[in-house]
Parts: sequence; C-alpha cells; structure tokens
Amino acid sequence: MKAFGIANERRSVALLIETSNSYARGILAGIAAYVRHHGDWLIDLPEQERGGSPPGWLADWKGDGIIARIETDEIAAALRKSKLPVVDVSAARHLKDIPWVETDDRAIARLACEHLLDRGFRHLAYFGDAEFNWSRLRKVHFEQAAFQAGCQCSVHESASRRDAAYSWDREKRLLKGWLHGLPRPVGIMACYDIQAQKLLEACRELDISVPEEVAVLGVDNDPLLCELASPPLSSVICNTHRTGVEAASLLDRMMSGDAVGSRAVLVEPLG
Repeated sequence: MKAFGIANERRSVALLIETSNSYARGILAGIAAYVRHHGDWLIDLPEQERGGSPPGWLADWKGDGIIARIETDEIAAALRKSKLPVVDVSAARHLKDIPWVETDDRAIARLACEHLLDRGFRHLAYFGDAEFNWSRLRKVHFEQAAFQAGCQCSVHESASRRDAAYSWDREKRLLKGWLHGLPRPVGIMACYDIQAQKLLEACRELDISVPEEVAVLGVDNDPLLCELASPPLSSVICNTHRTGVEAASLLDRMMSGDAVGSRAVLVEPLG
C-alpha cells in the first residue's frame, strides 16, 4: 500500500469534477492555484458530465487522493471502494463521514434577500430546483430571511429532469402560471443562473417587464449566461476559487496522514 507523507513525493490526484459550468470551473481553478503554490501533483481530470458515472479506470487507479463532486450513490460507492482520501465538493452529501467544502447557502440566500430588499421590493419569491440539496437549503434560508424582514415569500420549484415525463413546455406552463399569480412588483431569487434564465424567458412570453415588475437574481454569476440573458442578469458571486483552494488544502493534509474527519468548510459568497 502506498505510504502518504513521504517528502518530495509527487502525488497523483483525480478530480471528478465536470468542466461544463462556471461553478465547477471555478473550483478547478482554485485547485490549480493551490497546486501551483503548495504542491507538485499529477492531475487526472476525466471528461465527464455532472453526476455522470465514475470513469472505468478508477477501479484500478493507483493514485493518492480524490476531489469529487459526489452527486450520485454510484459515484459515492466507487469512491468508498477506492479506500483513498476523498474530499467532497458537492452539497448532495452522499458520503457523510468524509470532509466536504461547499458554498455557504445560508449566506447566499441572505445576501440575495438583502439585495432585493435594498432595492425596495417587499414582495419576494424563490424559484428553485427540488432535485438539488443546495437549492432546497437556499429556499429555506431565503424564506427565513424574508419572514424576518416582514415579507411574505412565494415558492415555486421545477420538476426533476430525471423524471421520464419531464417536459420543458410543461414546466414553462406551470412557471408562467405561478408568475401570473404573484403580486407585483416582486423580487425573485432563482437558485442558480440557469433557473434565472428560465424566469426571464417566461417573463418575456407574458410581457412582464424586468426588472420593473419582476426583478430576477441568479446565483453563480456565470459571465456567459449573465451577459447572454435578456436583459443581462444580476447574480450572486460564489467564491468558487476559495472552495477549490480549501478542498485541495484538506486533501493535501489527508494525504500527509492528518485525520480531518467529516469536517465541513462553508465558503461565503463574494458579493
């Protein structure tokens, strides 16, 4: 069995993190920054989709540690079987006894609520995606922040896209019905930028003016999504770079033999 902590050992680290969205790419950039300044790692970064099956080579891989977005039980089982040090950078929490680094969903929700309140909105709403744990957490904290400010908060959540009967046309009809029934003006927090784009599309089709009647705030501040949206989208800026740095630091300690347990590191948004 490979010994950890040997001086000048060049460690092999697998990153089971998709590159298809700005949140994950920010984490990867943070990991890269840590490696440049603190270590000399050999990185394996397979091309994979979010929540996709673990790569076939992982079963026989002779590496030293893994940083992963553990989004499914299948990925969790493969990582457990590897018996290697693992740091999780997903909110799904499929492995509760390993360390994890995630955005602070309470801080994100409260920042979003304050942003909308500061702009004079007293009717608030949340558009989430019940498929994701981080969206459910943001919903709870956004509702709490709204109630503490003396505001009512309406909630609408997308159906799971894993459902065989899922249809964007059906989802859009339900979304438009919800929007039509909201008091205006209303400030809406979308759980992330993709959901915010859906809101903007529904508002256009209903001839609802944005932001005068409906203000939309996303999360992740994906520059491409926000600039291509019509109108351009405001969004909470997650500190994904710090998330990557913290995850790499934890894994480095684990590979050196430190016991870090199931430590949780929650990273606050930048603004």
